[in-house]
Amino acid sequence: MIIVDEIKGRAHGSRVAIREGGNDISFDALFHAVAQVRNQLLAHPAFHQSVVPRIGVRFPNGLGYIVVALAVLETKACFVPIPDELTGCEREQLIGETALHGVVSWVESGNPDSVIDLPLGLGRAEVRGCQNPTCGFSEQAFDALNPAFIRFSSGTTAASKGVILSHESLLARIRSANDALGIQPGDCVLWTLPMAHHFAVSIVLYLYFGATTVIEACHQPDQIYQSAKNAGANILYGSPFHFAQLAQCGEAGYLPSLRLAVSTASALSDGVAEAFEKRFQLPLTQALGIIEVGLPILNLEHAKDMPTALGQVLPAYEWKIRDYEQDKGVGELLLRGPGMFDAYLSPWQTRAEISDDDWFATGDLVEEVLPGTLMMRGRCKSVINVGGMKVFPEEIEAAFNEHPSILRSRVFAARHPTLGGFPVGEFICKEGCSVPSMLELIKFCEPRLAAYKIPLQMKAVDHIDLTPSGKVKRH
Repeated sequence: MIIVDEIKGRAHGSRVAIREGGNDISFDALFHAVAQVRNQLLAHPAFHQSVVPRIGVRFPNGLGYIVVALAVLETKACFVPIPDELTGCEREQLIGETALHGVVSWVESGNPDSVIDLPLGLGRAEVRGCQNPTCGFSEQAFDALNPAFIRFSSGTTAASKGVILSHESLLARIRSANDALGIQPGDCVLWTLPMAHHFAVSIVLYLYFGATTVIEACHQPDQIYQSAKNAGANILYGSPFHFAQLAQCGEAGYLPSLRLAVSTASALSDGVAEAFEKRFQLPLTQALGIIEVGLPILNLEHAKDMPTALGQVLPAYEWKIRDYEQDKGVGELLLRGPGMFDAYLSPWQTRAEISDDDWFATGDLVEEVLPGTLMMRGRCKSVINVGGMKVFPEEIEAAFNEHPSILRSRVFAARHPTLGGFPVGEFICKEGCSVPSMLELIKFCEPRLAAYKIPLQMKAVDHIDLTPSGKVKRH
């Protein structure tokens, strides 16, 4: 089974699949373009392997990315996104760990022997073969999965892992997610996120269920708003950053067509949620995407009265909370259900080897604040033990990030001879803002945090590292 064939089998025909820069591309036109690129790719030696080829895609956001990614999948190769923001060393490390056979990149010019012309006026792409890839895993075991997709986890607390999804798993997870999202033919989704990080349970899902994906390359809030308004968008899919900007846009107002605004990629704050709902008369719905699982949690029931809640586990999934060092009410979230990942690439581990009876330990610490409704409390590996009491850096960061002068913060543990640890941290100031004093920060946090959670030291820095998916990187 190939996921592209499953999408084409839905026969969406003349419906608009992609809208970009004022141009509407129908499903028929999209898959005609995909076939043209597929045929050119198949002529390249990188696709002539005795095993399933692993092909990297390094392309800017947009229609071209979608066409090339689908063409790679249609060749029956395994698609490996290569994010643009990676450094040269990080890119070569990804290529080496996945033992890629080739990389498809957007180019303005290049060697005529390795350059292909893209349809629909999308320019040109270079297909580069990778010399003698050395596998740290069994090619036979890899091929047996019917692999479609390798994506690296965000790596917020440890080294990233190459997560492998089969075509079957990909189909199962988009079906499970859409039981809650309810996307159907005729819907219009405004897209703002990077495709190298968000493609499987988003672009593939929208195409499968016949929705129109409107690609807005500009991140200016007035342009995003105008695109949503002009397209009659039913669904907005973005990060808290995008929704915060939209809420501050002077021209923005009620969008009568809008029925769902999904916030993902990082934690939603009360401030952003309140500002967005006030401006658009629609609550933000937080979603938790996990590359190993899919989209298992969505805050559909309490988006209005508890917008920062992680939400409710979707009907297709089972869940349970495993106690974490005897914490009352807080424990590690375990999930089980359709579309789970098939294996980790390096070191090679199948799902069966990692999970206990197919339960996946997420590493997320959660609390059931209402029956069936979960609240994120932190990550197992980032918890700070202060005299036997657990402190979650994410909770402290959320409080500091509400300060009008702070753009972003990071909290971590400092060792203490008797307490075990205590929270300290660093922050970046917003442009044009003065650095708040430690006394000012303590007073700001006192009504928001218990005394033992307030850091004893917070220093201003110029930079805080982020993971490729935009989360604070923890060391």
